[in-house]
Amino acid sequence: MMKETKKTESSQYLTFRLGDEIFALDVAQVREVLDMSTITKVPGTPDFMRGVINVRGSVVPVIDLRLKFGMSRTENTMDTRIVVMEIFMDGEVVVLGTLADSVNEVIDLDKNRIEPPPRIGMRWRTEFIRGIGKRDELFIILLDIDRVFSSDELALAEAAGSEFFPEADTAALPPSDAAAGKADADELPDDASCDKGQ
Repeated sequence: MMKETKKTESSQYLTFRLGDEIFALDVAQVREVLDMSTITKVPGTPDFMRGVINVRGSVVPVIDLRLKFGMSRTENTMDTRIVVMEIFMDGEVVVLGTLADSVNEVIDLDKNRIEPPPRIGMRWRTEFIRGIGKRDELFIILLDIDRVFSSDELALAEAAGSEFFPEADTAALPPSDAAAGKADADELPDDASCDKGQ
């Protein structure tokens, strides 16, 4: 599930909700958005690691960001989605899925509309945050997703997938434009497609 790659940064972000907050990921790190599906729990893993799913023959660990951020567990609703993303660690990329209460849309956000996270008064650990974006009257938390998980946690996620589904392909999903830094927002869901029921 790891491969060497170079990280690029775009001005387009996929926005999603966790509770009352709006978060965003650089689209260059987003592979796809999936409807909620059966997640197989792997014994002996942290609570925030909900389990693994099989995506076209490849095992993808699924993380509950709400638990990682000290929130309550993500509930399975009509709007719950799994965002499959790429996390960069030591020059390699790990493919993970994260649960989102809902996925909103892909937005363009100019750098001059992004401010550094405040040093105090933040609910979230500032090292996890790339910046705070503003769009209309909304504040959007831009995640530095590469810093959310430690190398030990990522290694554990990979090991869990390969141990639980040894017959599946744990090397990687097929190469994507996102991995090459050429993510196309048209390939990601918009408002209408993200709000579909299961």
